[in-house]
Amino acid sequence: MKQQRVLMIVADQWRGDTLGCTGHPVVRTPNIDALAKDGVVFPKHYTCSVPCGPSRATFLTGMYPQNHRMITNGTPLNRDFTNMALELRKGGFDPVMFGYTDITPDPRDRAPQDPALKSYEGVLPGFTVGAGLIEDNKPWLSDLKRKGYHVRKSGYDIYRPDRSVPEKGLTSQPAVFRAEDSDTAWLTDRVIDHLAMTEGEPFFVQANFIKPHPPFIAPAPYNDLYRGSNAIPSRTRAENPEAEAESHPFMEYSLGIQKLSGFIKGVAEEEGDRPDQSVASLSDEDIGNIRATYYGLMTEVDNQIGRLIRHLKDNDLYDDTMIIFTSDHGEQMGDHHMLGKASYFEASYHIPLIIKGPKGSVCGQTIDRFTESIDLLPTILEANGLSVPHQCDGHSLLPFLQGREPETWRSFVCHHYDFRNVATRSAEEHFGLHSDSCNLSIIRDDNHKLVHFSALPPLLFDVKADPGELKNLAGEPDYAPVLLDYTRRLLSWRMQNEYGALDLMAATQDGLCVANR
Repeated sequence: MKQQRVLMIVADQWRGDTLGCTGHPVVRTPNIDALAKDGVVFPKHYTCSVPCGPSRATFLTGMYPQNHRMITNGTPLNRDFTNMALELRKGGFDPVMFGYTDITPDPRDRAPQDPALKSYEGVLPGFTVGAGLIEDNKPWLSDLKRKGYHVRKSGYDIYRPDRSVPEKGLTSQPAVFRAEDSDTAWLTDRVIDHLAMTEGEPFFVQANFIKPHPPFIAPAPYNDLYRGSNAIPSRTRAENPEAEAESHPFMEYSLGIQKLSGFIKGVAEEEGDRPDQSVASLSDEDIGNIRATYYGLMTEVDNQIGRLIRHLKDNDLYDDTMIIFTSDHGEQMGDHHMLGKASYFEASYHIPLIIKGPKGSVCGQTIDRFTESIDLLPTILEANGLSVPHQCDGHSLLPFLQGREPETWRSFVCHHYDFRNVATRSAEEHFGLHSDSCNLSIIRDDNHKLVHFSALPPLLFDVKADPGELKNLAGEPDYAPVLLDYTRRLLSWRMQNEYGALDLMAATQDGLCVANR
């Protein structure tokens, strides 16, 4: 196949159930919806890991987290593995990244004081950086200063609310910057500038938007788009935080450490007027207001995606460009009295995936099959006529894009979350566990979901009867056979997907034999 043009758009912390084209009752995403009509929607798509670094390492290497072992933010990625950017270079691409990839480099060829080892926000080897935008926000903030904004310091300080606007509820006040000057708009400008100089040549561009990731604050008018809507879904939760905490030791720990300052600026700060309360103590009204802001940020991203698509169309590039829209992981958004993604619940792992395939691909279809973030790398490589490296655990989605049904396909998905804290050892001390025991694995199909902890009690949910995952059946005698069955399936999956660099090779009298996977 000839080399394609590829635009990969990765939003951050975007729930898989929050798109207009998949039936969300409130949020409006007209540009993504239009892309879905020209492409294929995968509504049962899941990340294999949380949080940001591990989830991105997973789709960038095509490997399950237990194989690449970048299991927390800041864990280095083994240099022995290839990745999306390096493989694309083999096909003649100069892959260009805008935003960030959250990949900590392998320290074995670095000096101990190398600044790259002081952050988890490194760049994946092989990418050319079109415009970097990590948490210090310096390139964007420099642009704001040039435009006359008062920028006090680098980082997240700029996400404070405009207090000249009366507050209508938590996160209701707009940001101090205009929508046309936001980080989302700034990144889009940089991508368009780059695309304008491609001169019709093949390209691979990855645009990584930080939104709708917290801090939860939106510029006007997005801060008010959904404020007060009666259609905002109510959160799925136990009756109160205490009941949620009693459901499992992990929930007791997680609810105890989540503070509002981790998600909203102006909390417990010198200019703030709101105490740093526990996330679990937020009222339904508070969560409704945060959800309104979250949806507003999504619509802002959608509008900027619309600008990217218009540029492609105006320059006769759209039809020949493969476009992928996805996210790294989801967001609890008040479900189970939580914000963020540090959980074992559906909302943390279910993410969007829409692909407008190469020219000649089917369009307007919805694929009711389980797909995982590890499938993206094989899909991109195969669509560009490149071989898929042995390390990849995923499978190409190209047959679905071509209107074909693969001969075999998975009937379940699996996730991994490692909640150790190498720096503070907070989880280790709380549970009295060794670091290697602070983790969980999940197997989920259309019927049940098992959450298996290395050293804590398991959970079992009937996802058909209890989609909110509120009733743990692991201790119910009638469900003992189900618990055993899913535990066996999880173990078998783990054994079948152990990584071996050379395990398909064998020395024989006739020389090296290489088997197909």
